[in-house]
Amino acid sequence: MTTRRQAGGDRGASVRQPEAVRATASARRRTVRSPRERGSFTAELAAGLPALLLLLLAGLTAVNAVATRAACLGAAREAALAASRGQPGGPAGAAAAPAGADVSVTVDGERVTATVRAPVRALGALLPRIAVSASAVAAVEPGTPGPQP
Repeated sequence: MTTRRQAGGDRGASVRQPEAVRATASARRRTVRSPRERGSFTAELAAGLPALLLLLLAGLTAVNAVATRAACLGAAREAALAASRGQPGGPAGAAAAPAGADVSVTVDGERVTATVRAPVRALGALLPRIAVSASAVAAVEPGTPGPQP
């Protein structure tokens, strides 16, 4: 057993460390790997990297879908406001819509509803596209010649 002196009041007292504590401390310092453990990091990386890549692509697709939906909402607002003022709503919405979007404007009495639907690529070009849509409603403004879809 080894002895170690305690700092403090009694200078002559010592604390004994058990042999097990000393043995584990020296075992931590030197790590010996068996031949069976060689290449385990490479195998774990090969198994985990595709999953990590799939997760990254799914996150990028979700961000793209949210951004496309926000653009669809802005285009639907533009189309509904233009139609409620008596201007053609379809071309106004199409100018603000994302690429490949469908703009539809309907007039129901004193209300104009514009809907914009756009495709979003899911995880690249190989999988089918996801469609996101947004709608906006506007009241027909008084004194205008009438709403135009």
